[in-house]
Amino acid sequence: MSSGKKEKRDELQRPIAIYYEHPDWFRPLFERLDESGVLWKKIDAGNHQYDATSSEEEYSLLFNRMSPSAWQRGLGHCIFYTLDYLAHLEAKGVRVVNGYRGFAHEISKAQQLTNLEKLGLPYPKARVINHPSQALGAAEAIGFPVVIKPNIGGSGAGIEKFSSPGDLRRAVEEKRLYFGIDSTALVQEAFTARDGVITRIEVLGGKYLYAIRIHTTGESFNLCPADICQNTKGEELTRIACPVDAPKSGMKVEAYTPPVRVIEDAERIMELAGVEVGGIEYVTDDRTGRQLYYDVNALSNFVADPVRVIGFDPYTRLAEFLIDEAIRHEATRGEKAAAGGAQR
Repeated sequence: MSSGKKEKRDELQRPIAIYYEHPDWFRPLFERLDESGVLWKKIDAGNHQYDATSSEEEYSLLFNRMSPSAWQRGLGHCIFYTLDYLAHLEAKGVRVVNGYRGFAHEISKAQQLTNLEKLGLPYPKARVINHPSQALGAAEAIGFPVVIKPNIGGSGAGIEKFSSPGDLRRAVEEKRLYFGIDSTALVQEAFTARDGVITRIEVLGGKYLYAIRIHTTGESFNLCPADICQNTKGEELTRIACPVDAPKSGMKVEAYTPPVRVIEDAERIMELAGVEVGGIEYVTDDRTGRQLYYDVNALSNFVADPVRVIGFDPYTRLAEFLIDEAIRHEATRGEKAAAGGAQR
């Protein structure tokens, strides 16, 4: 660390807060923040409260790492609470990375569709519904096969594929469809990834950081890159952001550089969504040859064993980004306070 950088960090009087709920995903970031020597603290989203009169000036910055899949871990109540908390922080002038707008986008696949449509970008045909009785009509309008996705998902949660009207009709009649905690779902055209390949772009500070190509097995809708256990050479990857006993996905991964146009598209998507740190997935549909953007994630876990796969450690760059943003915001807050004092 350069002496100039160390002096800046020593001037950071308020800690950086990491607001999260998953016990394993963020360990690499925690380690990098420890190594940096900067002030920081954890905030457990699963057991939290705040005072609406509080200034919340105890933080230089808060990084929102709340997951939309928390409902699978018995923490669904935290999702809507987090929206209120982020709105409170921003109203008090706290710098929030992946704030209210980004998290509202994260927990609404319907809103993601609206934004892709606004940007004129291609995505799988879809209908948004709020009752199982609407599923069959929506699917027939789109054309089978389809997938039905809860509006608030995460990690592939609740996604189910239907290949025929009969299959879907039976699911409706047997009341097997689950629309998630907001009772809203997408009925979406099912695509087949050409050569089984899905591309994921990661952004940091809203700008392109790296991309990977994931070679899927076709057996799961959960494409968390931190879960992938091998590169395309067949070498085992160290999954530092996964639980020790996490099952291996069977998927393989390699570094990839997308076309400039696709990188620009990804940055436009994130800017409109208000997502500063996250991932975008796209695919070439084997049947139609169309490139389709189909998933936008604000809670993005970096690829397993990143130095081996992409050549650098994105957790280090993430920590540096948070520290620089905290320093910048503290300086801006100090200038405003000084200007306010001078006017009195």
